[in-house]
Amino acid sequence: MYLIAVCDDDKTELDKTGNYLSGWQEKHPDYQLQIDCFTSAEEFLYTLKEKEYSPDLLFLDIYMPGKSGIELARELRGMGKEGDIVFLTTSKEHALEAFSVDAAQYLLKPVKEQDLLRVLDRLFVDKQDKRKDCLLLRIEGKFCKVLLNDIVYCEAQGKNQRLYLEDDTYQKLRMTMTEIYGMLSGRQEFTKVGVSYIVNLNHVDSLNAHEICLDTGRSIYLPRGAYQPLREQFFKYYCEEG
Repeated sequence: MYLIAVCDDDKTELDKTGNYLSGWQEKHPDYQLQIDCFTSAEEFLYTLKEKEYSPDLLFLDIYMPGKSGIELARELRGMGKEGDIVFLTTSKEHALEAFSVDAAQYLLKPVKEQDLLRVLDRLFVDKQDKRKDCLLLRIEGKFCKVLLNDIVYCEAQGKNQRLYLEDDTYQKLRMTMTEIYGMLSGRQEFTKVGVSYIVNLNHVDSLNAHEICLDTGRSIYLPRGAYQPLREQFFKYYCEEG
């Protein structure tokens, strides 16, 4: 599910953009979109803060009463929000300001349907590729995206699992090892080690019959019988990668 927000104080423009987005989704049924419309920056910010709302893509008018689109974009970037922003405006004069907040696109009104759809095609292909490199996990009651490259290993801890990350922190997950491995099993770099571990081979510095040495400085002691299949998987992965 992709969250798309449209923020424009002009109701006619708001409806038109929403219709373009709905039309694009009908032609691309593999992409599930949730489209939310806002008539002011203040309304958008209220939803963002009160409902922990964070859209993947924001279509944003620049000229709005109160807080302008540029001001809203700067505030979002200051909050660490990384979603794509596409500015919709009647003037070219704010183009440099728009790209200073890492805007994905700057479209002049009246926005042509084919121009907006072209932006969607480009952005969603990029997003689909990025999502293949992430897991969406529920952590402490919130859904969080975790980069696969950041995962070093997962360790069973009773009914919970510990997901150790590249920065040497860990996250506690209320999932079974089978559920986590099911999410990772399509990726060759992740392999099971005994019944208690899933290891990212990209983070393995070395291994022997007794332990795996990881690039974070941690070590995992191997259970009996685990070394030979792990060794074969390790060499197979790196030979194929090469």
